[in-house]
Amino acid sequence: MKQYFIYILTNKKRTLNYIGVTSNLIKRIEEHKSHVMKGFTQKYNLDILIYVEAYEDVKEAIEREKQLKRWHKQWKWNLIKSQNPKLEEIFLN
Repeated sequence: MKQYFIYILTNKKRTLNYIGVTSNLIKRIEEHKSHVMKGFTQKYNLDILIYVEAYEDVKEAIEREKQLKRWHKQWKWNLIKSQNPKLEEIFLN
């Protein structure tokens, strides 16, 4: 069964975040880390994975991404810290 992921990236200073959705998390994070994708994440060096949620339904994953993007900044940080209190990078195998 295919899985879908919402993920949150940050920068070295942990000052900004980016929320995305993908079906291939490892490939997507590699793309962010290599800065091949032009735009917000490249401009602000958002390439440190600090939060992930997995879904079996793509519609659920997309809806969750939209929901999180509407949240206030502090709500997002509180969510991240509830699972990753030290805001450490999550490494994927």
